[in-house]
Amino acid sequence: MPKIILYIATSLDGYIAREDGSVDWLPESAESGYDAFYKSVDTVIMGKTTYDQISTFGEYPYKDKKSFVFTTTNQIKDENVEFVSDVDKFVMNDFPGVGKNIWLVGGAQIITSFLKQKVVDEIIITTIPIILGKGIPLVQNIESEIKIELIKTQKYSKLVDLHYKVLK
Repeated sequence: MPKIILYIATSLDGYIAREDGSVDWLPESAESGYDAFYKSVDTVIMGKTTYDQISTFGEYPYKDKKSFVFTTTNQIKDENVEFVSDVDKFVMNDFPGVGKNIWLVGGAQIITSFLKQKVVDEIIITTIPIILGKGIPLVQNIESEIKIELIKTQKYSKLVDLHYKVLK
């Protein structure tokens, strides 16, 4: 079974983006654990909204990883990603085509879906020192509690990583 790790930045009040999906509040450069984490994964999974936003940044940033984009809408052609329309089927079929370490990139809908299916193994949250007041929360409509255990913290000059194990 592959290991699925949610690695994401949130504001101090738990938002992953502004209401319009903007992430302009994320620091452009800051000491963090991102580079080491990125080297440890071989597959990325994201929702279509996250993919669309990443596409506006220029060249696809995860060309060296196997990439899956979950969407219920029509897909465009992109040799960098494989579009998947059925999350439940993908999970039931044991994540066909994925590697050993999977980065669950975002956004909130795909994160919530994977958490509900109890397939997320770890959560690493980089806390950005800003309070947005409103925006898109990390998770939406979780119907039952999910127990997690803090296994590590890492303080950088301006950021903090909180590393959790999801208890199953």
